[in-house]
Amino acid sequence: MKIALLQLNPTVADLKGNSMKIASALARAAGADLAVTSELALLGYPPRDLLLNSDFVDQSWSRLRHLAAEARDLPPVLVGLAEPNPASVGRPLFNCAALLRDGRVERTFKKTLLPTYDVFDEDRYFEPAKEAQILDLDEERLGVSICEDIWNDSDYRSRRRYHTDPVAELALAGAGAVINLSASPFTVGKQKHRETMLAALAKKHRMPFFYINQVGGNDELVFDGRSMAFDCQGRLAARALGFREDLIMVDLEDLRCCRAGEYAGAGSIAEDDFTPESEIWRALVLGTRDYVTKCGFSAVLLGLSGGIDSSLVAAIAASSLGPENVLGVIMPSPFTSRTSIEDAQMLAQNLGIKTMTLGITGIMRSFENELAGPFQDLERDVTEENIQARIRGNLLMALSNKFGLVLLTTGNKSELAVGYCTIYGDMSGGLAVISDVPKTVVYRLARWLNAGGREIIPASVLCKPPSAELRFGQTDQDSLPPYEVLDDILERYIEQHQSAQDLLDLGYDKAMIDRVLGMVKNAEFKRRQAAPGLKVTDRAFGSGWRMPVASRSW
Repeated sequence: MKIALLQLNPTVADLKGNSMKIASALARAAGADLAVTSELALLGYPPRDLLLNSDFVDQSWSRLRHLAAEARDLPPVLVGLAEPNPASVGRPLFNCAALLRDGRVERTFKKTLLPTYDVFDEDRYFEPAKEAQILDLDEERLGVSICEDIWNDSDYRSRRRYHTDPVAELALAGAGAVINLSASPFTVGKQKHRETMLAALAKKHRMPFFYINQVGGNDELVFDGRSMAFDCQGRLAARALGFREDLIMVDLEDLRCCRAGEYAGAGSIAEDDFTPESEIWRALVLGTRDYVTKCGFSAVLLGLSGGIDSSLVAAIAASSLGPENVLGVIMPSPFTSRTSIEDAQMLAQNLGIKTMTLGITGIMRSFENELAGPFQDLERDVTEENIQARIRGNLLMALSNKFGLVLLTTGNKSELAVGYCTIYGDMSGGLAVISDVPKTVVYRLARWLNAGGREIIPASVLCKPPSAELRFGQTDQDSLPPYEVLDDILERYIEQHQSAQDLLDLGYDKAMIDRVLGMVKNAEFKRRQAAPGLKVTDRAFGSGWRMPVASRSW
């Protein structure tokens, strides 16, 4: 039996477009005995509260039946979508895979484990399956699972989230192989974790595993694809491309344990680069491209300060959309150094992007004149600095509105974590490209990018102390601990869930810990109003971060 893994890039709610993608891929898999899409592929993952719209669900089934008729002469295919729950109790839908064969929807297979953590909220919509989901096809007994169903093995996980192990139940039901339709978002290093887990499952249950993952960006989530097949000794037999659409065909018989030697499909393991910098770069490029284009735009703009953050975002944008579709806006003030202007211009030249210069000195004076009365006898402070950032934000939003460009914000995760950013200023925009990239990783990405053969980000940008340049002589370290220290504290607190006491035990000063954690808490109201940001770490600010704004320190 030949099984085709259709690794596609669906757009949420584009039922017609997604159906056409599936049909086109299915035609290319004409020699397969069974084809499989990713989880909820017809709808695009994640559809979120569109699932509460019964008309949307009804239309998806009309489209599914049309696809079944269109694919009458093509291989049977499992298509991911949502199925109404006919029962009078329980959640309104099932997360399912529909089998299309001979021009009709033959049956469905339902998801058992419904993740409700981090960015997932499936218990909001779906009812779980109550029994093992088995597909008998061409004398093969195939276990059908969906995404989370494979993530609860007792031997692999130190603490299981669920009482049920669907893979073990499939094995008990006599499955000779397991197929898993997934929409597993990218985080750096996750693919190696997937491969280790799937290899362990295949070896434990002594049966082949097929894993089909979505690719592409939808809102904050980026999906890296890398669909795979494992033999029943736990050996990786096939892997699709990362961060690109792909189709791979795998013969089930080649994955049987009794077969020794080389796979019939040897060479079907796509080459990949698992270095963190390469993974993050490709995720950000793909996520930016898909966010912009799936929102109906083709071009972007951003403020170019001559600093490391805006330089990296500009490079990502140019790679995502082409340099001709990127506008960098230089907005000097009396505090902007000549070097910063030159660095911004050099970066734009290296990337081949367009630039525009709009000075803000005159606008600053207008603000100062209007506020002279209320601010009389008061010292200059962060208020005047924030005014500059908000002037720039207004100018950028005006250009965005006038020319139909998506405004990219350039703040990094370190700044967003501690509130070292200006709400309605540099936080203004449509997409926060590097909001999940710590400052130290920003530098690593820039150096990695430059190591590719030519200098893209000017060396002077990498060497100078980071500064917002909102007053003379300002550097980030006037207000923040050194980024190496700050990022370590933030990673331990945000991603590893370590406590203040844990940080004390590591030797960090109590005053610094209290200061940093206090800044994280106090910046929550800013983050609540930030632009969507692309998720690349295990815990990002966004839908998976649910902290109260109005709360007391404890």
